[in-house]
Amino acid sequence: MTVFREGLDWLLAVLAVAGVAYNLVAAVASLRFFARPPTMGGSYPSLSILKPLHGDHHGLADALGRFCRQDYPGEVQIVFGVHHGEDAAVAVVERLRADMPEVDISLIIDPRLHGANRKASNLINIAEHARHDLLIISDADIVVESDYLRRVVAAMGQPGIGAVSCLYVGQSNGSLWARLSAMGIDYQFLPSVLMGRALGLAEPCFGATIAITKGVLDEIGGFAAFADHLADDYEIGRAVRARGYHIAIPTLLVAHHCAETSGRELIGHQLRWNRTVRLIDPLGFAGSLVTYPTALALLAAAAAGFPLWSGALILASLISRLCLKICVDAATGARAGPWWLMPILDIMSFAVFLASFAVNTVGWQGRRFRVGPDGVLFHSSSRG
Repeated sequence: MTVFREGLDWLLAVLAVAGVAYNLVAAVASLRFFARPPTMGGSYPSLSILKPLHGDHHGLADALGRFCRQDYPGEVQIVFGVHHGEDAAVAVVERLRADMPEVDISLIIDPRLHGANRKASNLINIAEHARHDLLIISDADIVVESDYLRRVVAAMGQPGIGAVSCLYVGQSNGSLWARLSAMGIDYQFLPSVLMGRALGLAEPCFGATIAITKGVLDEIGGFAAFADHLADDYEIGRAVRARGYHIAIPTLLVAHHCAETSGRELIGHQLRWNRTVRLIDPLGFAGSLVTYPTALALLAAAAAGFPLWSGALILASLISRLCLKICVDAATGARAGPWWLMPILDIMSFAVFLASFAVNTVGWQGRRFRVGPDGVLFHSSSRG
């Protein structure tokens, strides 16, 4: 037992040191990525924005309204979609239509389900009403600036590009739980994506933005090809890459609106996200263990009986996380939360990371699903 304990403390210490190094390199990668000049374009093709909706939430009207107030010279059609007329999002869209009659807004109410993924089903239904060849798909809780369409279209015009996606930061409503959620996006998710790109390991695709032409979408089987997949955005990106195209990630940032009101809600969201990543990329998810140096350093210290070196390791982990936060804030111009919440975030997120190995189901829109090794959803029960 003593030998095992000594081996465990040194293993944890080595992982913590690797995590410190990861944070420092990720901090530099963040600064370098956003230091690139923005891609500029000179053509403004007509486009259709597809917005699948489900329910109302704090900030929805503002988020949707920003898509209606774009500084874009070309013709823009916005297609919102819900499955039922009783959906609370319907009233939000109707107010937008009344307030901005000059904007080409369509609301499609279509109950058809084409698979287990209701968002994909919604996209299949509303895509039938898109008049233009260029499609911009974006989740309901995404907040954009007025030059969003200009910059996405500019990135789409580069040679060899089959789709465009955007990185995002967290935008909280000010509550403690929403701040922790936004910090998880800014100081855990975003650096890991930038590291993957810097190492040439990933050309990711996110539901925050997917720009794609109807031609390329048809090549990959349309939205119907993803009607049973948990991570439809990830699968769309993989299918686009499989056809020999690249996915452009401009320096443009959008924001994900975080509105969690309780610890249970926050942990539920994080568990679903962690399980999703674990099920679609198990090796990459396991490797993300090193992104929790604070928790690893504390565990190493406890396993070793808190010797002198463990204090230095804990301090180094905290400093590396602070450096990452400072660099991400400087690179993005955002500030998801205060520095003193970082250790709380890290320990909570590490606990969620471990818990995600215990369950192979995900809860989504009031339903629970099992997920196969290929990312396909199987209905598990009616309880979410």
